[in-house]
Amino acid sequence: MKEFIIDNSPLEIETLYKIIDKQLVLKLSTESLNNVKDCRDYLDKKTNNSDSPLYGINTGFGSLYNVSIKDNDLSKLQHNLILSHACGVGDRVPLKIVKIILLLKIITLSKGNSGIHIDTLDRLIFFYNKNIFPVIFKHGSLGASGDLSPLAHLSLPLIGEGQVYCKGSIKDVKEILNKFDLSPLKLKSKEGLALLNGTQFMSGYGLHLLFQSYKISYMADLIASVSLDAFDCRTEPFDNLIQKVRLHRGQTITAERINNFRNNSEIAKSEKIHTQDPYSFRCIPQVHGATLDTIHYATSVIIKEVNSVNDNPIIFHKEDRIISGGNFHGQPLAYVLDFLKIAISEIGNISERRTYNLISGQRNLPSFLVNNPGLNSGFMIPQYTAASLVSLNKQLSSPSSVDSIVSSNGQEDHVSMGANSAILLFDISENVKKILSIELFNSAQAIDLKKPLKTSNFLHEFISIYRNKVEFISEDKLMHNEINSTLDFIESYNVNEGLFIF
Repeated sequence: MKEFIIDNSPLEIETLYKIIDKQLVLKLSTESLNNVKDCRDYLDKKTNNSDSPLYGINTGFGSLYNVSIKDNDLSKLQHNLILSHACGVGDRVPLKIVKIILLLKIITLSKGNSGIHIDTLDRLIFFYNKNIFPVIFKHGSLGASGDLSPLAHLSLPLIGEGQVYCKGSIKDVKEILNKFDLSPLKLKSKEGLALLNGTQFMSGYGLHLLFQSYKISYMADLIASVSLDAFDCRTEPFDNLIQKVRLHRGQTITAERINNFRNNSEIAKSEKIHTQDPYSFRCIPQVHGATLDTIHYATSVIIKEVNSVNDNPIIFHKEDRIISGGNFHGQPLAYVLDFLKIAISEIGNISERRTYNLISGQRNLPSFLVNNPGLNSGFMIPQYTAASLVSLNKQLSSPSSVDSIVSSNGQEDHVSMGANSAILLFDISENVKKILSIELFNSAQAIDLKKPLKTSNFLHEFISIYRNKVEFISEDKLMHNEINSTLDFIESYNVNEGLFIF
């Protein structure tokens, strides 16, 4: 298998996507290896030669920061920290996101500012490369002192506790350790804190959802192009001259995509009797483009976080300093995750409006896109489903970052709630994919009803591939199955152009 060498070079979203998508194995560079070892050596010398309190190293945690810990209890302190903080509840985090969380924890620990022992980092890399991933639960992080609870679950297998995903099933980690003839690690001072402090739960969800958002943006433009021809829409709103005088990059990209998708469409070039189209069609560049701009901004913030050290305290061994601060606070992530919630939600909002227009009986289309309406309900109720999801997304889009709650006896008196933002964004994204599936289900039906007029070659081929999964609806049938098949089609559709175009 191909390797990815971890060094101190900044990682871009394309590289991170490649590591995940191509299932590259991880290996530390000599530079990273030396940085980690030098930092640990410095910390050991510092603690051995000083009686000064060092937060989380020889003291308690949170509001117990003033409690000194004896030298012979420092390892027990870190062990207890992981056990006591593994308090996650709710559904399990999807495996694909757990994999990213573990990757990001390895990346930040490899910077050499956390005091992690090389044996501990090597064990994390071993788990990653062998596809052994901890079971983590969705709820429990306030997004402030790092993602404490989920990262505790991430760390449990290191000390021989908890469960892991391995070869398609969930197993007790003790069974896996025995299989590879491995013993649980005995953590050294500061190591438990280095593992738990960090924003990898938020940023792991965030990175996965960036991958999803770029594809949602592309698929929304593609499916909207089918709807534009299905509703016999004009081409002028997508003219390059309009985009040039409004200086938003996302708008330009969306218009260019749609012009390419509709290129040489007979329907698009046909004479129109209407002078304008509804906003849900006419303003696609402005709405979809604004979402793409938001995705791009969120990418800049999340990628900065991925490449950052967000531990506490942070060790600067070359400067001979150990500094306790607040780099684990998730506010930067909470803001952009909330922003993405709104932006992705609006893709579903405008999509449902196009679906509503397609079933309205206008533009020479039959009511509800079916023959014998009345006897057949046709596409009446898929729009209901889309509307219900749009309404749900409006509720989920309420910002989590404006909320805060006091914890740890007042020591942690302001929290970001970025973890909640991430979880809700995941739900919104899943809902939007379903809404887009319903739009495609409707628009492909409408295109077929336009025959013998033809759409573009590109869209014709796209719909033909889709028709291998979902047939034209001649009379009422079980629509649930057709919507699910459309969703499968969208999720498996390969985007040939650069996914992260901007």
